[in-house]
Amino acid sequence: MSPMEGIPENKGLLERFLIWRVRNISEKQLLIMLAVLIGILAAIAAVVLKTSVHYLEGWVRSVPGAHMGNWLFLVFPVIGILITVFYVRRFVKDDISHGVSKILYAISRNKGVMKLHNTWSSIVGCVFTSGFGGSVGMEAPIESTGAAIGSNVAQATRLGFRRTNLLIGCGAAAAIAAIFKAPIAGLIFSLEVLKLDLTMTSVIPLLIATAVGAIFSIIFLGEGIEFHFTLTDPFNHVHIPFYILLGIITGLVSLYFTWMNSHVESGIRKIRHPYVRVIAGGSILGLLIFIFPPLFGEGYYAMRDLLSGQPELLLENSLFGYITDTTGFFFVGFMILVLFFKAIATSLTTGAGGIGGVFAPSLFMGGITGFVFSRSTNLLRDSHISEHNFSLVGMAGLIAGVIHAPLTAIFLIAEITGGYELFIPLIVVSSISYMTVVYFQPHSLYTKKLAEKGQLITHHKDKAVLTLLNVENVLETSFDRLSPDDTLGDLVRVIAHASRNIFPVTDEENHFLGLVRLDDVREIMFDRSQYDSLKVRNLMIQPRATVSPGDSMETVMQKFRESGLWNMAVIDDGKYKGFVSRANVFNIYRKMLLEVSEE
Repeated sequence: MSPMEGIPENKGLLERFLIWRVRNISEKQLLIMLAVLIGILAAIAAVVLKTSVHYLEGWVRSVPGAHMGNWLFLVFPVIGILITVFYVRRFVKDDISHGVSKILYAISRNKGVMKLHNTWSSIVGCVFTSGFGGSVGMEAPIESTGAAIGSNVAQATRLGFRRTNLLIGCGAAAAIAAIFKAPIAGLIFSLEVLKLDLTMTSVIPLLIATAVGAIFSIIFLGEGIEFHFTLTDPFNHVHIPFYILLGIITGLVSLYFTWMNSHVESGIRKIRHPYVRVIAGGSILGLLIFIFPPLFGEGYYAMRDLLSGQPELLLENSLFGYITDTTGFFFVGFMILVLFFKAIATSLTTGAGGIGGVFAPSLFMGGITGFVFSRSTNLLRDSHISEHNFSLVGMAGLIAGVIHAPLTAIFLIAEITGGYELFIPLIVVSSISYMTVVYFQPHSLYTKKLAEKGQLITHHKDKAVLTLLNVENVLETSFDRLSPDDTLGDLVRVIAHASRNIFPVTDEENHFLGLVRLDDVREIMFDRSQYDSLKVRNLMIQPRATVSPGDSMETVMQKFRESGLWNMAVIDDGKYKGFVSRANVFNIYRKMLLEVSEE
C-alpha cells in the first residue's frame, strides 16, 4: 500500500506530505526528524562558510611581499566591505547585519518567522567581509543562518509559534556546535542567549541537533579542536585572587567593547551615502590593520600564537617590529594598543556595512586581556602566573561579559581548547565578569539596541504571548448599535433584549459618534414621560480611549491600564468595528500562554 494512498491527488506534494504526516507521525517523532535535518543543513552551512573564509583569507595573506611592504593591505578591507555592500544592496535588498539580534527580533516580534534568504545571504556577505580582512567573526552569520534554516523548516511543515522557536534554537545551536565542534556550548547558547525553555520536549531536539551538527562538522573538517592548548601549568588555588581580579577586568573590558561598538557604529552610520561610508570606514580599518596586523580578520591566528606560548609572533610585519625585548613593558604596551583598537576595528567593519559578528573579536580581546594581565603581574611582582592559562580564561571572561552568557563562555572555551582542567578558574572569571558588566549595562551587545527600541521580549514569556495576539483576535461585535436620533424609548427596547451594557452610537455610514452606558441611563430609563423627547445624542458620551485595528496588544493593554476602562471601541478611520474587552483579552491570553508553555 502506498504511503500516500487515500490522500486526494489534487493536493500539492507538500500538502499531501503534511496530511500523511498527521496520520502517521506524531509531533514528537517529527521534531526528532526535523532536528536531524536542521543539524545536517546547519553543519553544511558552517563548513561552507568556514572553508570559504579560510581559503579567501589564505589567498589574501599569500599575496607576494612582506606585510609592511605590501600596501594592498590598506585596501583589502575596503574591497571586502565594498563587495559585501554591493551584494547586499543589489541582490539581497534587506538588512542582514547583527545576525543574533535578528534571531531575537524574529522570536520577539515576528512569531519566529525569518526570511528564506537568511539561510544563505549572511554566509556570502561574511565570506567577503572576513576573508578580505574585516575584523569580525563568522559566528553571528552562521547562527543567523542556522536559525533561519530552523524557521523555514518550521514554516514549511506548518508548525506553530512554540515549535517554530524550538527549531530556531535547534538551528542556532547546531550552527554553533558545527563551527566550533562544541555541542554542549551550542545547546547552552540556545538556552542562555535565545532564552528557550528547558523542558524535556525542547532539550531532546536541541541535543540531537547539536550532536548531528558537531558530527557532520567533524566528518568534513576533521577532529581537530579550534585551538590547541596544552596545560603546562596546572591550576593552583593560590592564584584564585588573581582570577577574581581578571574577572573584574574582563568585565570592564567587555563594557568598553559594548560602549565603543555602539558609539563607533552610530557615528559612522551618520554618513548617509552607503558607498561613501564604506570608503571612510574601510580606509580607517585598513590603516589600523596595516599598523597592527593582528587586527586582520577574525584574529584566530593571533589567539593560536597566544595559547601556544608565542605572543611575540604578533609583532611580525608590524610597525612595532623594532621592539626586540618581548618580555618587557614595551611589548605589553603594544598588546594594550591592539586590545584597544580591536574594538574600534570590529565596530568600523560592521558600521561600514560588513557582515560578521562579535564572538571571535570577544575571544581575541579576552585572550589579549588575560595575557596583558598575567604578563604585567609577573613583571610587577616578579612572580609566575601562567600566561597561557590566563589568556585562555580571559577569552571566557570576554564572552561572558559581551554576550551576557557565562555558561556558554565556560563550556565553549573548555570544548574548543580542551582546557577542561581549568573549569574552576573558567567559572570564577566568567561569573565575575558577567556580574561586573551587568552592574553597569543590563543588556548585552546582542540585546542592547532591541531593548532600547522596546523590542526585546524573548526574556518575558507573557510579553512574547502578547505578540501573538492582535486586535482582530480579540474583537467582539455582539454589541447593539444605536442612532443619534433614536429616542430614550428606542434605547429601552434595545436594552430589554441586549446582553451587553454598552451601546455604540453610529451614523448611517457607520462612523463612530460615541457610546451610551447602561449605568448612565439607569435612573431615567423608567421615566416614560421622556421616552419620546429625549434623544440618544443627548445621552451618549465620548470614551476616554479607543483602539485602532493596527494597535499592538501591548498598546491595547497600556490603554486599558491608563484609562481604567473594561471595554474600548475599535475605530478604523473613524468607522466603528466593534469592542475589545479586558475579560476577553485575558481569557484568550491565558489559552495562548498555556499553549506556548505546554510541555
